[in-house]
Amino acid sequence: MKNILVQFQLILMALLMSYISYAQNPEASAFSKGGDVSWLPQMEATGYKFYDVDGSEKDCLQLLKDRGMNTIRLRVWVNPSNNRASGHCSPAETVVMAVRAQELGMRIMIDFHYSDTWADPGKQAKPAAWAAHTFTELLDDVYNHTFDVLNALKIAGVTPEWVQVGNEIPGGMLWPEGRTSNWSQLAQLLNKGYDATKAIDPSIKVIVHIDQGNNNARFRNFFDNATTNNVKYDVIGLSYYPYWLNSDYTATIADLQYNLNDMVSRYGKEVMIVEVGGDYTLVQNTYDMLAAVIAAVKNVPNEKGLGVIYWEPQGEKSWSGYQLSAWQSNGKPSPALDAFKEEGSVVIEQVKIDGFAFNPVEQGSDVTANFTYTANDATDYFYVGIFRRSSSGVWLETIVESAGNQFLVPSTGSDIATSVTLTIPASTIPSANLTNGEYYDLYTELWTENWGVKLGSDLSSVITIAPLGTLSVGKKKQKK
Repeated sequence: MKNILVQFQLILMALLMSYISYAQNPEASAFSKGGDVSWLPQMEATGYKFYDVDGSEKDCLQLLKDRGMNTIRLRVWVNPSNNRASGHCSPAETVVMAVRAQELGMRIMIDFHYSDTWADPGKQAKPAAWAAHTFTELLDDVYNHTFDVLNALKIAGVTPEWVQVGNEIPGGMLWPEGRTSNWSQLAQLLNKGYDATKAIDPSIKVIVHIDQGNNNARFRNFFDNATTNNVKYDVIGLSYYPYWLNSDYTATIADLQYNLNDMVSRYGKEVMIVEVGGDYTLVQNTYDMLAAVIAAVKNVPNEKGLGVIYWEPQGEKSWSGYQLSAWQSNGKPSPALDAFKEEGSVVIEQVKIDGFAFNPVEQGSDVTANFTYTANDATDYFYVGIFRRSSSGVWLETIVESAGNQFLVPSTGSDIATSVTLTIPASTIPSANLTNGEYYDLYTELWTENWGVKLGSDLSSVITIAPLGTLSVGKKKQKK
């Protein structure tokens, strides 16, 4: 009886400690939605300004928080240069940024690259200071660097919720010693990062991260080897970039869902999308992709899907040169980021080709394209063009375009129907005379004024152009 009472008391104590832990950090079990914003200090240092939709200047982190984000991911390099885009992110700079994010109530993820600059599937260069070290010394380097950075954060009052040991490491890290061709050594390096993290705080979750999150065979190969070599970790981190897969997200989102579920069931780990991004010019598509990815992670059984992190959403193209940011050229966040909000579907400005009044159309005749669009501002306009393309869809020639005659949207609202008429030049080669699979199509874009931001785009089915005098519809009337 005494043993039963003791066991009962222990259970009550465990439940109480669990409640206290949750009460101190109620966000800990919430779904993580966030961004890696490691470029932000450099952007601000160069004078870049961030604005809300009303034009008011605002802290970038606050703008992200207003869009539903609750997590900030920060990369850390060992001894980086001062290069604007490929440097900074030193341990000291990372501490400053983490404190700033935490003061806004954001959760923190630290991403150790174990390099002086970018580490990813194509490059995993050792820090210069470690280059001549033996493997035994490299093990100490990984432990000490990980411990020292996390300890500096702890002294500053920040304990990250997650720590990545390595960044996109399908081929390993700290090459050549830590390549996957020598899994025993890679496992030891990863475990040194794990041990250093847990020495700071056992509650920090350690992430092992590889790319191509839709590629189940890639993940099984890596994590089967990790299991065989007794790698210690808590979370499987995935990157998912349809843009780099050269396909729309709709072609791979089911594979991503399958892989997420398989990782949980096969290895018993939690999963998290730690990098995602979409083309900043395709606002609606990126919004839809993010919504689908968030849904996929939330659909992982038993709440083992922890969250979704956008990579450098604030890294606007004119500053960074990065195509997959989620920021507009006017310094305002892209509406695509509204996918992180809880309230569900958000209507984004877009345009869709619904068909043609005349197709086939002959040389010298008019072709009328019917559109449906959604626009929030009457100063938006269409760009419309008819193009000749190769069999693989590569642009070859512009037949006619509206560049010199911008078509303003007739009115604002959702699902508005309109049309644009273009004239096929009489000199256009008939479709029947095209070779090697070439074809014609119509393409349209919806832009804010002065070519500010591309809000949406769409591509028609094939247009058939016939020789002059062969068709009766759509032909221009001739004077008698």
